[in-house]
Amino acid sequence: MCSPGATRAPASAIFFANPHFPTPAVLTLPNLLTASRLILAPFVAWRLALHDVEGAFWLFVVAAITDLLDGWLARLLNQKSDFGALLDPIADKVMLLTTLSFLALTGLLPMWLLGLVLLRDTVILGGALAYRRLTGGLKITPIFSGKLTIALEFVLVSWVLAEDGLSLGLAWGIQPLLLLTTSVGIYSGLRYVWLWSSRTVAYLRGR
Repeated sequence: MCSPGATRAPASAIFFANPHFPTPAVLTLPNLLTASRLILAPFVAWRLALHDVEGAFWLFVVAAITDLLDGWLARLLNQKSDFGALLDPIADKVMLLTTLSFLALTGLLPMWLLGLVLLRDTVILGGALAYRRLTGGLKITPIFSGKLTIALEFVLVSWVLAEDGLSLGLAWGIQPLLLLTTSVGIYSGLRYVWLWSSRTVAYLRGR
């Protein structure tokens, strides 16, 4: 209880001053930013379906900014959570696959890129599920090359949308970005295969 004459600090001040201020495990600012990408994905698809590439670009940029902010805020406010760690890659994939699908179907990006992204994600998910089925547990451990792949995919999609929607003369950068994104994506996929394989071997040897 506050003493007479004392001034009560606003709730927002207490929240930001004390990262351990109790908040619901799910309804944290980082998680809400992550969830916003799931909400934005159908709106990006809607603008692309209406051939409003410029509108889709700005919505996609907002989504990319939330991807930068959610992890940073989770560390700053000490609000990391298993739910956030699970939701973040899902939100990224929903946004990226939605946009990549439209760009591939309209010829702005090659169809093989979409196929490669889907194959990589299927292999990673399949390996994770197989490991969980074998061991009964699964710890989500994103690797650097995987994070870099997602970042490059966001940059590539933003670049293509900016070139087509804003006519900024950026066509020269599409092929180099495409090559870089593809190379890092393949490498990260192989790294995940090695990761799940080595963990499986270690588990079987320890039984």
